[in-house]
Amino acid sequence: MDKNNSLRCVIIQLLFIFGIMFVPSVSAAEITEEHLKAAHKAIKALNVTAQFNVILPNMAEKLKSNLIQVYPNYSDSIAAVVNDQALKLVVRRVDLEKEIENIYAKNFTISELNVISEFYSSEAGKKLLANGPTIITDMMKSADVWAASLSKDISKNTDEALAKIIKDKPIPEDVKKTGIKK
Repeated sequence: MDKNNSLRCVIIQLLFIFGIMFVPSVSAAEITEEHLKAAHKAIKALNVTAQFNVILPNMAEKLKSNLIQVYPNYSDSIAAVVNDQALKLVVRRVDLEKEIENIYAKNFTISELNVISEFYSSEAGKKLLANGPTIITDMMKSADVWAASLSKDISKNTDEALAKIIKDKPIPEDVKKTGIKK
């Protein structure tokens, strides 16, 4: 998974987590078929489950690698058997989709799911999903620059203020530079 996809996943997960925190949950008994359909649409618009597409192939590759290390003379057979078994398990991907639909349905109303779906299906929503990782990276860089400036200023201002109070022992240079004694 590349950096942009990783950040995109983080954005979506944060939106999901904050949504859970501020939305009253719905019990499993209250989840209707309409609710699940709305959750399905929202999940598709957000593309949140795409990140899980690599789980089974990664497991299969790891298993093949481990088995081939033990039985190097059977690498072709191992690859064929593991691939065959992995393909048989692909149908279980639907189980994960249903679980995630239930999670969304428990945490969002039908109306909220429809709003999510509409927004993230719109050009602005697609742009937010596509550009979100870059935006977050830029925001983090800005926050780092801002924090560095604050650190420098609070240290300098504190040094100046304390110099007026503590006259007999000057503040060590390593503390002045970082605000933290090394």
